Amino acid sequence: MKPRLALLAVLWTSLSVAGASEPAWLALPGQAPELASNPSTPAKVELGKMLFFDPRFSETGTVACSNCHNVMEGGDDHRPVSIGVHGQKGGRSAPTVWNAAFLSAQFWDGRAATLEDQAKGPVVNPVEMGMKDLGAAMDRIRRIEGYRPYFAKAFGPGETLSADNAAKAIAAYERTLITPGSAYDRYVLGDATALTARQARGMHLFAEVGCSSCHQGPNFSGPALPVGTPFLMKFPTYPASPYVATFDLAKDQGRFESTRSDADRHMWRVPTLRNLVYTAPYFHNGTVKTLPDAVRVMASTQLNGTLVEADVVDIVAFLESLTGPFPDQQMPRLPPTPGDLLQ
Repeated sequence: MKPRLALLAVLWTSLSVAGASEPAWLALPGQAPELASNPSTPAKVELGKMLFFDPRFSETGTVACSNCHNVMEGGDDHRPVSIGVHGQKGGRSAPTVWNAAFLSAQFWDGRAATLEDQAKGPVVNPVEMGMKDLGAAMDRIRRIEGYRPYFAKAFGPGETLSADNAAKAIAAYERTLITPGSAYDRYVLGDATALTARQARGMHLFAEVGCSSCHQGPNFSGPALPVGTPFLMKFPTYPASPYVATFDLAKDQGRFESTRSDADRHMWRVPTLRNLVYTAPYFHNGTVKTLPDAVRVMASTQLNGTLVEADVVDIVAFLESLTGPFPDQQMPRLPPTPGDLLQ
């Protein structure tokens, strides 16, 4: 039996029981969802962009959100693991910030319910931005007088320079970082010429072999769930795959590292597949350098099969069609720094 047919045979029973069929192919919306408690405004977005690019949120004054999430390119930093204050290395690869607003929860293990929650984490992480606590971070921002009118414009009069408001502003900015209008989006919206024949074949193979059982919805990161309910899947599902050892995929135990619950061992939030051509290397530890290898790894570790190379090529072509146009980004002008701020 050919490898692809062997894979399909392995999948047939589980997919049939689950009632699997061609998924509902959905285009990415032109606007990201937002929380009722944090409606977006131009003033919030402007402030959030400033804070996103400001390294003064870090203990050394050298690390901003944008260090690990470069929105001038793929929204990540292309390192296997990111580098924070004092040259320290983190334990996981930085996920892209592009289209993060469509994820069911934030961080690789889904431990943050919202973008607002996520924005607070790196600031006080001792490896990432290294501030003692959120209070110390905001004390520093309060000493930068030039920020006060921006907070007032975004949140009104009074003492609005708070960690919650800073996180709300950053989240509002991040909700503008979306990339609808890919070739795939145009195709499912009715433009039959938007995909090449190879991409169209890859699209149907993507569903046929079972990729869409996890990577579904307009963001290819799972179904729409209530806020803070992460769409988690076990990875690797088949630990005997040779790729697990080759790429050291099981060392990090995923959500278990945060919860210490046995039920969470090797459970991960399903990541988006959009703009993958911009986000190599791949997976939580950044060990897989190419998109074809990533497809082979997933077929083996998640579907317990092997794809023929022609199918790998077609699926990669489809994944490339998920690359959307990036909205223009202009670097913000930050308010001046007091001379003793970082001493």
